[in-house]
Amino acid sequence: MAHSHSTQKPVIERQRMIIPNKHGEKLVGLLHETESKEIVILCHGFRSRKYGNYYREADDLHAVIQHFSGESHVVSAILGHSKGGNVVLLYASKYQDLRIVVNVSGRYDLKRGIAERLGEDFIEIIKKDGHIDVKNKTGGIEYRVTEEALMDRLRTDMLEACLKIDKECRVLTVHGSADEIISIEDALEFAKVIPNHQLHIIEGANHGYTSHQTELASTVVKFIASALEQDKDSSK
Repeated sequence: MAHSHSTQKPVIERQRMIIPNKHGEKLVGLLHETESKEIVILCHGFRSRKYGNYYREADDLHAVIQHFSGESHVVSAILGHSKGGNVVLLYASKYQDLRIVVNVSGRYDLKRGIAERLGEDFIEIIKKDGHIDVKNKTGGIEYRVTEEALMDRLRTDMLEACLKIDKECRVLTVHGSADEIISIEDALEFAKVIPNHQLHIIEGANHGYTSHQTELASTVVKFIASALEQDKDSSK
C-alpha cells in the first residue's frame, strides 16, 4: 500500500508481487502503486496452516521490506491486523529499522484463545496425535495445527518483545471495544509496556471492523501522516 500526501486522489495500479524469503519460499502480495515513493506494508491475520511461525513471519516481513527499500520506494510504516499485529510488533522488536508501526487487534497473551479454537484438552490431543485438525461448520478440515506450530505460539512472549521496541519507534494500537476474538484487555496491556505508544479504541467495532472501516482507516492514516511529519521536522 503506497501512502501519498497529495490532496488529489492518486491513480492506483495493482500489481501482483512475488518475493523470495530466506528459506527459498515465495511470498505473494499485491502492490497498490501510487505516485508516492512511500509505502505502508500491510500484514493480514491468521490464514489456514499458518498457526505458529510468528518470528518466521517477522523474517518474511523483513524480506519484503528489503525488497522495497531502494531508490524507487521507501517503506515508511508497517501495519498488521490480528496475528499480523503480533508480527509487526515482533518485527519492530527484532529489527528496529522502522519508526512507525500500527498494531490492529493484535493479541498480547498468546496463551489465550487456543482452547476456543482447539478445544480444552488440546495439549493432551496434540501430544498424543502430533496434530489437531480444526474443522469448519460443514465438517471439513479447515486447517491442521501441528505440535511444532502450537509450541512456537506458546513460546512467543509479547511482553519480552514489546519491551525491546526502540523508544524512537512510534506504535499505534487500534482495537474494537466489541472484539469477539481478542479481548480489549490485550490492547490495554500493549499500552502499558510499549515505550512510545498511542492507543485508540473504536467503540462498537468487532474484530473485523465490519461496520467501522471508515474510522479505522482515518485513524491509521492520521497517525501515519502525523508521525511522518514529526520525523521530517526532527530531521531539519
